[in-house]
Amino acid sequence: MLKSRWLVFCHIVALLPMTLFSQVLVEAESFQNKGGWVVDQQFMDQMGSPFLMAHGLGKPVADASTKVNFPKAGKYNVFVRTRNWVGYWSDKDTPGKFTILLNNKPLQETFGTQDTEWSWQFGGSVEIKAGESTLSLHDLTGFNGRCDAILFAIDPAFRPENDPVKMASFRRKALKIPAEPELAGKFDLVVIGGGVAGTCAAISAARLGVKVALIQDRPVLGGNNSSEVRVHLGGRINLAPFPSLGNLVNEIGPSREGNAQPAAFYEDSKKMDAVLKEKNITLFLNYRANAVEKDGDRIKSILAVHVESAKELRFEAPVFADCTGDAVIGALAGADYMMGREGNSEFGESTAPQVKDKMTMGASVQWYAKESNRPEQFPDIAWGLTFNDKSCRAIKKGEWTWETGMKYDQVKDFEKIRDYGLLVVFSNWSFLKNRSKEAGKFANSELDWVAYIAGKRESRRLIGDLILKEQDLTEIVKYPDGTAPTSWTIDLHYPDPLNTQYFPGEEFLSIAKHKAIYPYPIPYRCLYSRNVSNLFMAGRNISVTHVALGTVRVMRTTGMMGEVVGMAASICKAKETNPRGVYTNHLGELNALMLKGTGNPALPKIQNYNQGGSKIDQK
Repeated sequence: MLKSRWLVFCHIVALLPMTLFSQVLVEAESFQNKGGWVVDQQFMDQMGSPFLMAHGLGKPVADASTKVNFPKAGKYNVFVRTRNWVGYWSDKDTPGKFTILLNNKPLQETFGTQDTEWSWQFGGSVEIKAGESTLSLHDLTGFNGRCDAILFAIDPAFRPENDPVKMASFRRKALKIPAEPELAGKFDLVVIGGGVAGTCAAISAARLGVKVALIQDRPVLGGNNSSEVRVHLGGRINLAPFPSLGNLVNEIGPSREGNAQPAAFYEDSKKMDAVLKEKNITLFLNYRANAVEKDGDRIKSILAVHVESAKELRFEAPVFADCTGDAVIGALAGADYMMGREGNSEFGESTAPQVKDKMTMGASVQWYAKESNRPEQFPDIAWGLTFNDKSCRAIKKGEWTWETGMKYDQVKDFEKIRDYGLLVVFSNWSFLKNRSKEAGKFANSELDWVAYIAGKRESRRLIGDLILKEQDLTEIVKYPDGTAPTSWTIDLHYPDPLNTQYFPGEEFLSIAKHKAIYPYPIPYRCLYSRNVSNLFMAGRNISVTHVALGTVRVMRTTGMMGEVVGMAASICKAKETNPRGVYTNHLGELNALMLKGTGNPALPKIQNYNQGGSKIDQK
């Protein structure tokens, strides 16, 4: 029964390459056998597509392969969309090298060696027979070579488009994607984003009789608390004035704590099982929401594309919840948002900088090593950052303090931000293994896990009818629509000054500055858009200043936000109203639901709540 409702189709048959006139386009993410290559969808909105990446930690990964049907024999020019991912920082060699095999014979060109930006690299010409051939990606280094697509053109004058808009049009024609997406079903609420906030929003609403579509662009749920990113749940639950809020977070959260721990610590299956048990939730894994259709000031529908097959679906509902972290849906819908740090004069916050700027908290690529009973080798890389015994980090695990991109745009520049996170891990480890005076301490150590899904802290923040600010928290300003309590400190991250000495402007280590608060109920008006009338939000994209984000962004708190949004969505259904209407006319009903909660109160609670220096223990 569960499988009949689970429209995820993790084992969906990959879309076979399609032809357009005299071209054959093969999308790498649709390869039938991905071997050791991973699907990376994090940057679809910027570079136009998911891609395959050889994330081997310095050891070449197994080949990816697929079958390709060529309609006619002839001499084809080969183009491969790829990039040299370290080109921003080094002109010495290139790490992401790979070759392409056609029927087990390699093309002469080595790919991933040229342009720093995504572009089509010419791969020469090859004679191909009509009918089915086998195409393979062969990794040469294990250092994150990447392939977006492979194009075969029989017309010698043809050159593929690299402009995102033109390329998107070409892809649609080449892959024969229908002009009108299929309707996904009838729903009362569409939740976009399957992190802790989105998962809790979906479950909470479903348990209150709301028919929910939950869309997640990865194969697992949990976001930063998944085995892909591995960040623990921070914050406290079960606090006044609504002590039942948080039982749902506790229900789906892992029983063990810690950052950068083995995958089993994060219990992905617990989150997945909880969603699949809800008869009112239809789960759409590996779907990326990338377009919005509006009617006046409200969202009419959103469009989502399957990350591997390119199948498109349309989702319609009276209300939507943006739980994407980056406020992707809000931005597409024209919702008002903020990004960067507000100046002191804007909200009168003592912690804010004097002048407004674009700095944000960064993203973490976490990692750890394991010990072996024999010496383990790691390449002495020429393309890495330059380290010495003073600038290196002589450690075997990097967690939240490994943080990049504070001075870049966390949306537009995110691939560069993530890649710099990979670069510093590999560069530092290479130095420790090969040239450090302490190399002997690392002789039997081997990189065991490096995240390629980066854990992001901050980007867009959607503006609601109320913007939570620092004084609200520190002076305990009481609003009539208080909901989920935030209990973490005002925890803001900055570049580590010691790291700045060695890598000015390109820091990769952070420090945290904490300001303790008492638990504070987040106003409901922070959880819906002020100018898109049927849009909720839950997570780090809610209506707060940069300073206030420092406390609300941790995942037990965002999970409770999601629980509240699910409750509000049930009122929207029952009363035929919108998110603002819940505040205006039905706050009493919402308070009653928050007092009751939607989670199981009988489950044992995790004792280590990682409160982050909250004043709760000082009251």
